[in-house]
Amino acid sequence: MASTRTQVGPPSFSSPCSKPQPKNDIFLNFRGEDTRDNFTDHLYHALKEKGFITFKDDKELVPGNPISSKLLDAIEKSRMAVIIFSENYASSTWCLEELVKIVECMKGGLKVLPIFYHVDPSHVRHQKEIFAVAFAEHEKRLQENPEQVQIWRTALRGQSLRKKESRIKLVSRKRITAL
Repeated sequence: MASTRTQVGPPSFSSPCSKPQPKNDIFLNFRGEDTRDNFTDHLYHALKEKGFITFKDDKELVPGNPISSKLLDAIEKSRMAVIIFSENYASSTWCLEELVKIVECMKGGLKVLPIFYHVDPSHVRHQKEIFAVAFAEHEKRLQENPEQVQIWRTALRGQSLRKKESRIKLVSRKRITAL
């Protein structure tokens, strides 16, 4: 299945991490098995109805395969990222790689809105409970590359929960503002 993008027109805002003309207003970062067919799908359609050009990857991603450059490019070409943290989010290396790219683009002005779908924000920030289990598995699997696990931990711990980014108001496609 192909990636889904609604097209309304060119955005008027350019993030420094973006190419000169961003293609997307919003990039949805989510764990497919947790939210693809429920919360994320409803959010995608609500954003589309409001006129937002939204990138939602509709492919079933194969565990162990490297992250697609198409996904990383979509993040760079977005004005905002919505991160949907869910129970199995941290078990996905794809979600974590996207998160690292989102954090990189935040430094260039990308706006971020975290959503905590049936998870406690402190479990995400401090990697407790199900998030601790997922990282223990990553550490076992990637013993030869502990730096990668640390990069994911840092991205998840620090950047995903900034208070400023959690107060973004989506009014219409023409207006994404921080409150």
